[in-house]
Amino acid sequence: MKTMFTSKVEQAFHELSGMSEMTAKIPYVTVDNFPKLGLMTSLRFLEWAEQNPQGVISLPTGKTPEYFIKYTQFLLENWNKPKGIEIRSQYGLGDMAKPNLSGLQFVQIDEFYPIDPRQHNSFYNYVMKYYIDGFGLEKANSLLINSDEIPLVDNKYFLEVFPDYNIDLSLRYREATSVVEEMQQKSIFMIDNWCTSYEQKIRDKGGIGFFLGGIGPDGHIAFNTRGSDHFSTTRLTKTNFETQAVAAGDLGGIEVSRNRLVITIGLDTITHDPNAVSIIFAAGEAKADIVKGSLESEPNAIYPASVLQRQKNSRFYLTNGAACKLTDSVNQFYKNGEWTHSKTERAVIDLCQKINKYGHHITMDDLKADPYTSQIPNLNAGTVQLVIDSIKKKLEKGMKPDTNEVIYHTGPHHDDIMLGIMPYTNRQMRSATNDVHFSVLTSGFTAVTNGFVIGVLKECQEFIAKGEIQMLEYADFFEVGYSKKWDKDVYHFLNSVAARNQNGKRRGLCHRVIRSIVETWKVNSKEHLNEVIAFVISDLESSYDGGKNSPEVQKMKGMIREFEEELVWAHFGTPVKNIHHLRLGFYKGDVFTELPEKNRDMLPVLEEFRRLKPTIISLAMDPEGSGPDTHYKVLQAIAGAVKEWKEEEDLSKLRIVGYRNVWFKYHPSEADSIVPVSLNALDVMENSFSESYMSQVNASFPSYEYDGKFNELTQKVWVQQLKQIQLLLGKNFFYENNHPLVRATHGLVYMKEMTADEFVAMAQDLEKAVEENPF
Repeated sequence: MKTMFTSKVEQAFHELSGMSEMTAKIPYVTVDNFPKLGLMTSLRFLEWAEQNPQGVISLPTGKTPEYFIKYTQFLLENWNKPKGIEIRSQYGLGDMAKPNLSGLQFVQIDEFYPIDPRQHNSFYNYVMKYYIDGFGLEKANSLLINSDEIPLVDNKYFLEVFPDYNIDLSLRYREATSVVEEMQQKSIFMIDNWCTSYEQKIRDKGGIGFFLGGIGPDGHIAFNTRGSDHFSTTRLTKTNFETQAVAAGDLGGIEVSRNRLVITIGLDTITHDPNAVSIIFAAGEAKADIVKGSLESEPNAIYPASVLQRQKNSRFYLTNGAACKLTDSVNQFYKNGEWTHSKTERAVIDLCQKINKYGHHITMDDLKADPYTSQIPNLNAGTVQLVIDSIKKKLEKGMKPDTNEVIYHTGPHHDDIMLGIMPYTNRQMRSATNDVHFSVLTSGFTAVTNGFVIGVLKECQEFIAKGEIQMLEYADFFEVGYSKKWDKDVYHFLNSVAARNQNGKRRGLCHRVIRSIVETWKVNSKEHLNEVIAFVISDLESSYDGGKNSPEVQKMKGMIREFEEELVWAHFGTPVKNIHHLRLGFYKGDVFTELPEKNRDMLPVLEEFRRLKPTIISLAMDPEGSGPDTHYKVLQAIAGAVKEWKEEEDLSKLRIVGYRNVWFKYHPSEADSIVPVSLNALDVMENSFSESYMSQVNASFPSYEYDGKFNELTQKVWVQQLKQIQLLLGKNFFYENNHPLVRATHGLVYMKEMTADEFVAMAQDLEKAVEENPF
């Protein structure tokens, strides 16, 4: 392969990627998986640092840098040890001397404002922990964004000036109408002056020499959101909804991130040095659209990263998933390997979308004019009909009822099963011959805000004071009674739903929360209970939004989510004993989630399989980096369990059903089963979500794609998938169909079924990616 990169690291990874053509406007390098993305980025950084020991660097915060940080620390610690030498030699740095990072000058990219720099969710705190201390950089050489050190009027603390953390930037352009607004206005201009000074200090250093950043769902780099001026500089600014949705996890909910401003370096700050190395790294198919737009468009305010076309050394480092929609990748997909019917399906379905034509209107001229359908072997007038027929078979498979099955549905988080395949599970539960189980593999406590818990605990205090929690009066309640009749909590709650009794629902929730408190804090009396409730309220009210809770509060939040899950499936008569809460140990709410461990995370799943002997297992099949990190790690745990179970049992008849939900979607060509969704099914989902997932109805942690409840986004996805298939089959296929289920179809769910052997083969690929990590 010809040399395309002057960097030895980039050239080595490029040769391994097998990419034969590169037509994008910014060079890029692809790797197989997320850890390898971190390895490549780390090696390139160390290569540059050795050549520029006094250089100016700007490195990212968040979850994407996880393996960049881990590999950099590992390589520096093991530079001349066998494993370190092996890694360096494999990627072109075998002869390079160990770089000394202490002379590098660090520039912080961005920060929420205002935020206490001591909080673990401040970017200042992250930078100090992972870069200044973790990489051995000198703080004295660094430019940092510390809210405490940005001067405000009369040397006031930021909470004295902005007591609710809200900053009204309209004060830049209008007159202040009160003494408080005058103080805030003067402070805003002082912050603006600080930003100008920060920018000048960067330029006095000659600009940033090595920039590494992620890319947001709207295309933002740093906090330069979609629409940012390509000549922007360091500033205090607002963000857009997509950015706020992503930041909600850091700040404790969209309610906080929606109103929090940011200080960010600008696009011109990043590109000031025309010879700088600027790298954007991205993982997962969910980033594929924004990556394509950023790499294949002329400089455009819609794609902030397109500004990097100014710099000859700018690069995108991508996993194969993040690169999958690039024209080069699509060309390679169709060009390489054998031509399959799946390729024909994809090419024809995509052609219908591209030219906005129904399948039966597609002509031979259309097929020959398209760069992909024109490659279909034996292309003829019947080609489109073959695709139509195969999609109809997938629909037929999706309508086939399951009977006499032991079904084990799994979800990484509470609500994942509902949002993935609820119309499918509904039909399974209609047959009394099926034994249906629902298993949630993590605690899910991070999805419950402190504010929600405080509100519920105050309601608990009120109900206790009124004597309306009668179970507290039972003689053995605090010894064993609290652990009994959990089904009764569920049944009484749903009775209140049926009766439209709002007070009854809140009382039902409080019953379960009190049971959880007694179990978690080992409460021994009503007085002790009141003390614990008061303590937890006080603790949460004094905590900052997005702060890490104590293990006890984490457990209680998780048990609230578990109750919600039990309520959902009790709508269909599923008993509590068929709802399994595995609480896998890797899920701890840390910045970087731990990798699954065999004994801690895989064996509990294996024990479930051994005990229940399911004939159908469903699981979230999100590719790496396409949904929450938890999804992929749960997939690894399940894969390990199936692999072990296969050594013990004949699993030749086991069906593994893969689903996706709001985080990423199957293409119809990838699915082999398409489930019709009726308006009735949509109503059931809306009602059960709103009534059961009480902690989620305010959508405190929404998807960046939709400002609202997750079930509403799911409905939007299913309706869009119907439109995709309608364009191929024609709308009349549905409304004139002989089958009532097809006539009632107003959405579609895509699923992919595998045998145990197929799933284990995939699992081995997952294991390989994990085992390659040296730490």
